[in-house]
Amino acid sequence: MGSKIISIGVANPAHCIEQQQVYQFMGKAHGFTGSALNRLQALYRATGIRQRYSVIGDYQQADSRKWNFYPNSEQLEPFPTTSHRADLYRKNAARLSVRATQEALQQTHLVASDFTHLITVSCTGMYAPGLDIDLIHELGLNTSIQRSCINFMGCYAAFTAIKLGDQICKANENAKVLIVATELCTIHFQKSGDDDNLLANAIFGDGSAALVMSSQRADSLQPTVLSPEAFLNDIYPEGADEMAWSIGNFGFEMKLSAYVPTLIEKGIGHLVTRLLASTSNQRIDHYALHPGGKKILEVIEKALGIEKHADWAGRKVLAEYGNMSSPTILFVLKMLWESLDSNHKDHRVLALAFGPGLTMESMLLRLV
Repeated sequence: MGSKIISIGVANPAHCIEQQQVYQFMGKAHGFTGSALNRLQALYRATGIRQRYSVIGDYQQADSRKWNFYPNSEQLEPFPTTSHRADLYRKNAARLSVRATQEALQQTHLVASDFTHLITVSCTGMYAPGLDIDLIHELGLNTSIQRSCINFMGCYAAFTAIKLGDQICKANENAKVLIVATELCTIHFQKSGDDDNLLANAIFGDGSAALVMSSQRADSLQPTVLSPEAFLNDIYPEGADEMAWSIGNFGFEMKLSAYVPTLIEKGIGHLVTRLLASTSNQRIDHYALHPGGKKILEVIEKALGIEKHADWAGRKVLAEYGNMSSPTILFVLKMLWESLDSNHKDHRVLALAFGPGLTMESMLLRLV
């Protein structure tokens, strides 16, 4: 009996921030004027993002006197340390994860105590006792639940969690697996005006997604469920230095080169060809692409020979939420899944994501 994704729930922080508001904050924070400010505005307009969510309300304010997390001095000094940002993560990650999980549970016949396995995913914060322990207490999970934590893998980490959940459900037909991917990317704003930081500040947002896996179709209240059929990942070492995530003294620091889309374009078609070759049915009906950025979506569409309307879910998530790292692909899957019904049974979904390494992940799902 195979595994099935039977529900997905999502949640975002209270602060919904329009891209224009973030641009005004960043212009002030970086001290940009004249041509530098114009270039920043052009960058924000080109992202394809309309709004993002953050646990930090300061991004809605160009007036530094109204900032609460960042100092209201011209040089942003004293700049928040990694410790300050970690405290903010700990205060917010669990409550956001609980909301996403509660939404996921509403789409099932399960209650919290039914879960046998918990997998947490995050690359924007860590502490111990961790998010997994907090979720046990706040959701009322069984204290003997089997726990796994997937940390610091980046935007593709939800695929790793789903593969682990798939293996668990195939090994134990009574397993009920809860996967929670939560990222607070915006707590790691860097004031340095180099290209990597400017791009990261322009696209990342905060969010949480909870996904429930079971081998029992009857556990779901949904008209369809998603059955994983195949997985394939690969690493492209020439991109190792183009996308990276490290811990600095003033938050986590992103390396995000403009060369990343070119590397993805070179490798993604071959990866998908190999994935499809591993299955008896090579038809693809729907696409769920991780919106790492507008340019990344464009090069994947080109490499796969699809029109942008085929990737409507990825583009819509990018516009409404930005790139939230690991939960983002689950937002895309949820949005796509909700547009389908029982008339789409046996349709197949191709899901793709990527991250540091340069790692590319692929997955085929079938609606059943």
